[in-house]
This record gives sequence, structure tokens and C-alpha cells, in this order.
Amino acid sequence: MLNTLITSKTRINLLLKFFLNPGTKAYLRELSAEFGESTNSVRIELNRLTDAKLLKSTNLGRKIIYSANTKHNLFQDIQNVVRKFVGLDQLVEDLIKRLGSIEKAFVIGDYAKGIDSGLIDIVLVGDVDIKTLDKFVYKTGKLIKRKIRPLVLNIIEFEKLKARLDIENSLPIWNKSEEKVQLQLIY
Repeated sequence: MLNTLITSKTRINLLLKFFLNPGTKAYLRELSAEFGESTNSVRIELNRLTDAKLLKSTNLGRKIIYSANTKHNLFQDIQNVVRKFVGLDQLVEDLIKRLGSIEKAFVIGDYAKGIDSGLIDIVLVGDVDIKTLDKFVYKTGKLIKRKIRPLVLNIIEFEKLKARLDIENSLPIWNKSEEKVQLQLIY
């Protein structure tokens, strides 16, 4: 769907990179290597998105670091389209409704970095019904056309593995203490 609306593969990759997780920051050569595209084609699209004020750029020595402009009027709308494209909206909704007592949930790995690899790594903290989880993973994976790889931890295990899982750079999608889906990230 997204590739029908936006014909530039590079632009789609940039939107996924910066709008899946708005905390993502990257520079030109890093993006070029990640996408397997020439620096010139990436630079052109970065300039277009920066000129449209959808991305912010900051100088860090000789590098220009790019990030999503979360204050842009269209930020939420673009983020919604990108998230629906990768299926995160459906994933979160189903996750919370069906799996038991989830304290916290995070997307880690490629999707947290804004890379649509087709594999969604998700960390679930709490007491989860494993049979229901297996059914959920299969059905939702088929629905969103992506493989879902869950990791279920209790609170103690989560605290021990937090650094190793790189939770600081994850995409938080649920926190029971807030009793809501983290809407600023999902909708």
C-alpha cells in the first residue's frame, strides 16, 4: 500500500526508519549502508524531507544527524500510516486484549530501529498464557504478513536482561501502570 502512494523506495525506507520509532537518529552514510543505496539518492530524499520540515537535522562535527520532527503538524498522521503499514497497530490491540496479565511490552530489534525486516521481536513482561500466545503469534503474523518472535519474561528476569535486550532503544508499546496503550507511539 505505502509503495503505491510513495514511489521512492528510499523515501519509504526513511519514513519507516524515522517514524516507526521517533527517537531514532541517523546520519547519511549509516542510512546509505543500511538501505544498500547510494549516498546521493539517500541525500536527495533526506533533503526533501528536511525541506518539508518532516525531519530535523543537527550538525555533530562533520556529520549531519537526522531525526523525525515530532512537532510537525503531520507527524502523528504519517506515524499512523507507517505503523499501519507494518501492522503494529493491530499487533498492540490484539496483544493487550488476549494474552493475560501483561505488565509491559516492548518492540526490540529491527523494528525498534525503524527497519522493516519482516521480523517483529517483542518482549512481554508479565504472566502470559503460552497457548494463547502461540495462537496469537500465528494468527496475527498471518494478518500483518510479518513473523512475530515473542520473548516472555517475569519482572525479575526483565530487570536482569534489560541492558542485554537494549530496552533503552526499544519501542515501548504497553505499560500496565499507565493502564493504556502508549498512544503517543501507536496512534
